[in-house]
Amino acid sequence: MQSFYEILMFVLNVAYFIMIIHIIMSWLISFQVINPYQPTIGQIWNGLNRLLEPIYAPIRRVLPNTPGIDLAPLVAFIILIALRIILTNNAAFFYS
Repeated sequence: MQSFYEILMFVLNVAYFIMIIHIIMSWLISFQVINPYQPTIGQIWNGLNRLLEPIYAPIRRVLPNTPGIDLAPLVAFIILIALRIILTNNAAFFYS
């Protein structure tokens, strides 16, 4: 069971860093610091969107429509942090 806990934490940590990168890139694109039409930036941006859209889409269906602000990444990020805290606080369950 310890291996299962470590695998879950690894997956959550990878998702955490991918979401951080996506959030920072969205800010940089919004403030026109980077151009999403450059080939490399565009490929990274499209890849991140394809990875995270299955997570954001169900959250967007539940949240009210807020024009100009997408709250789905924030909600997903909070849920991810909560899952990490829950797993860490219940780690003893996996070690027994």
